[in-house]
Amino acid sequence: MENTIIEHMHAIVDEHIDAKDLNKLIKLFIQEKSQEKSPWSTITRCTHFMLGGNSPQIDRIAAATELIMLVQDIVDDLQDQDQENKPWMQCEPAYTLNAVLAFLISFFGELELLQGNHTRRLNKEISKIISRSINGQQKDISNSIETVDDYLIMVQEKSGSIIRLACYMGYASLDVSPQTIEHIDALADYAGLIHQIQNDMNDLNEIDNKSDLFLKKCTLPILYLLESEDTSFPLLKPFYQGRIRLDELIENKEAWLTYIDKSGCIEYSKIVQSICITKAEEIYEELLAIAPWKEKFRDSTYGSFV
Repeated sequence: MENTIIEHMHAIVDEHIDAKDLNKLIKLFIQEKSQEKSPWSTITRCTHFMLGGNSPQIDRIAAATELIMLVQDIVDDLQDQDQENKPWMQCEPAYTLNAVLAFLISFFGELELLQGNHTRRLNKEISKIISRSINGQQKDISNSIETVDDYLIMVQEKSGSIIRLACYMGYASLDVSPQTIEHIDALADYAGLIHQIQNDMNDLNEIDNKSDLFLKKCTLPILYLLESEDTSFPLLKPFYQGRIRLDELIENKEAWLTYIDKSGCIEYSKIVQSICITKAEEIYEELLAIAPWKEKFRDSTYGSFV
C-alpha cells in the first residue's frame, strides 16, 4: 500500500476518532493491513481515471475505500475465527468491535466531505452494495450452500460486491452510462468468482488449519467431491454430515491429499474458473475506457489469471 494512501487513512481517522487508545489501535490495524499487497485503492483510482475522472481528491477517496475494506477483513476473521496473529484478533474483542464501528463512522463521514451534492445518492448505492455483500456473507457462514448455483450466487454477492464497491468509489462522482456500470458490475462479479475459486482450490491442502473444510463450508471443489460416487476416501461425506470429527480427517491427511489430487475436483474447479475468465475478457473488450488505466484496472482485478 502506498504511503500516500496510508497518510490519508491516518488523516481520516484523526478527524473522527479523538480517543487516544482507540486512535492508536486503529492505526495499528492500518499498519498491519499496509503490509499486504492490497488492490482496493488501486481499483478505485484506476476506475476513476479510466472513466475520465480527474478529481484532486481521488487519493483520499481511495484511502476511504481501503478503510471500508479493512472492516470487511476484520469482520471476516472474527466470523471464521482464524488469522490469530492479526492484531484485531489478539486484542480485547470489545476493542476490536469499537474499532469496526469507528472505521464505519469514519468511512461514511468521509463521503459527506468528498461528494457534496451526491451524498444522498452515494449513500444509497453504497448501502445497496454493502447489503448485497452481507447477504452473501451470511449464506457463506450459515453453510446454506447446497448446489453449484447456490455457490456461484453467494460468491458474486459476497466477493463480487466488494470489488463493485471499490469500483463505485472511483466513478461515483462521474457521469457514467448505465451500460458502463453494467459492464463494471459484471467484471467485478467475475473477478470475485475467479479469486474465490482459486482460494477454494488452495484451501484444500489446509486440512489441519482453520480452513473452509474446518468450517464445513461447501466450496466449489467440495461440492464436486460431495456429489462424486468415488468411495476411495469415505470420510468426507460423514464429516459434512456431522458423523465424524475433524481430527479423524486430519489423521488421514496424506490419504486426503492423494484423494483430491486424483478426484478431478481441481480440474473441475479450473474449468469453471476458466469460463469466468473468458466471460470477463469478453466484457472487458466491450468496456469503453481510457488507456492505460483500463489495462491497469484489468491487472488489479483479474489480470494475473489471464
